[in-house]
Amino acid sequence: MKANRIRKANRITRAAALLLACVFAAGCAAAEKGESAVFESEIPEACYQPVEENAGRVERITYPSKDYSGDGADVEKPALIYFPAGYSEDVPCEVLILCHGVGGTENEWGFTDPAHGIKNVVDHLFADGAVKNLIIVLPNGRSSANYANTDFSNMQTFYAFGQELRNDLIPWIDAHYNTYADREHRAMAGLSMGGMQTINIGLCECLDLFSAFGAFSAAPTSHTSAKIASELKAFPEDLSIRYFYNLCGTEDGIAYASASAAAKKMPADSRLNENNWCWQERPGEHNFEIWDLGLYNFLKLLGSLQK
Repeated sequence: MKANRIRKANRITRAAALLLACVFAAGCAAAEKGESAVFESEIPEACYQPVEENAGRVERITYPSKDYSGDGADVEKPALIYFPAGYSEDVPCEVLILCHGVGGTENEWGFTDPAHGIKNVVDHLFADGAVKNLIIVLPNGRSSANYANTDFSNMQTFYAFGQELRNDLIPWIDAHYNTYADREHRAMAGLSMGGMQTINIGLCECLDLFSAFGAFSAAPTSHTSAKIASELKAFPEDLSIRYFYNLCGTEDGIAYASASAAAKKMPADSRLNENNWCWQERPGEHNFEIWDLGLYNFLKLLGSLQK
């Protein structure tokens, strides 16, 4: 399964994994409610196995949007939604918008691919009670009529996604499911280009829509920490950040420089501090060994922040 496909390469020893669990910036000390934010350096092998019962389900939906990168024409956009076992319309749920990379689509995270194993990991987190009452929305991050084009020539369409989030996707999700429909119960995360979208769009353009953020190997066009601090000043001071979690592999020749410039050190005046921010790094490259771990840790974090 996933262990055979991804994790044989660049594998670290168990002893090294224990040591790496301590390799964090000083900002990893505490989460909301005074609890420690514990970020793992490796996903337990057992989590990649299917849960015996109460597995979540994944549904494919479409929603109306616009060609924000083009002429503004109407577009029907696809997305996947993960619903945990026991999801009920009678109970309000939190929402995580989970974004893909530059060459991917809404399918890249592998929630519909049994060989990947990430859905099993997420199923285990819900089954174990690490997180609850949360749905995961996996959109196509290209705000264009040509959203299915995964070529690098279509990369600029990622930067208009904030308009789609604000005007189309979030209102559609809130209208069709029993969500809390507020920023305090809404989070955004992503891998590579999706990490850039989380930083540049989620954190710096849409702080009024989201309160928690996770960036895994954030792409080279991510804002620097100084730019983030500057952009945050445009928002009212009462829009607090629940948490900003970052993870990157130290052998990532694509994203380490940009991701660390964005989040390894945060300016003191950015409303981010040791209580709501963490930079985590461990040996790894630009691949799902890092990204799966980022999602695993971020979901556990969101669970610790739930009231």
